[in-house]
Amino acid sequence: MALAALPARDPASRARLAEVAERARPVVLARDRALVLPGPLGDVLGGLVRGSVVALDGPPGAGVTSVALALCAAATAAGEWAAAVDLDGTLSGEAAAAAGVTLERFAVVRRVPPARWATATAVLLDGVSLVVADVPPRARPDEARRLVARARERGVVLVPLVGPGARWPATATQRVHVEGGSWPGLGSGHGLLTPRAPQVRVVGQGAAARERLGVLAS
Repeated sequence: MALAALPARDPASRARLAEVAERARPVVLARDRALVLPGPLGDVLGGLVRGSVVALDGPPGAGVTSVALALCAAATAAGEWAAAVDLDGTLSGEAAAAAGVTLERFAVVRRVPPARWATATAVLLDGVSLVVADVPPRARPDEARRLVARARERGVVLVPLVGPGARWPATATQRVHVEGGSWPGLGSGHGLLTPRAPQVRVVGQGAAARERLGVLAS
């Protein structure tokens, strides 16, 4: 039996039909929504699923910032925008460019007061595809949870950068511990140091909780 056409002037029925169509829309698979990570970084982390949280931590000098910039480079190489909340104002544009970040699609908010970091991060989550955010000491769990929810809602990858004296007080899809590595270039106690390859240890949540180890290319 043929379905009767909707009356031309029945906005309530049309709105109901639009709602049903939206619910019936095929679900986009997580892998189809992921930002592809090239090389060893992709081998260790896999793709970056939009709406996920990847918490980075490690001791000073281990290469945490290098890993964060590599994530930004992958996003901007795909034509997406990335941004960073730089609490101390130490993130270098030269270092970002050297890591492969397309500077025309990379925004940095510098010297954000710790009391305002969550507000600045939330604003960036509304406009770009990947946000790296320094986490201040004594970050409030309720603020962190709101940022997780906002990233999920907006389909943005949130990368909390956890330095000494700080912690990420909310859930994370993956927690990446950067552990540094040996400095090549020294022979018999002398020579020129060359860039080292950071070692990373990745722990997921839920079904992806298996620990993975890897060495990133220098």
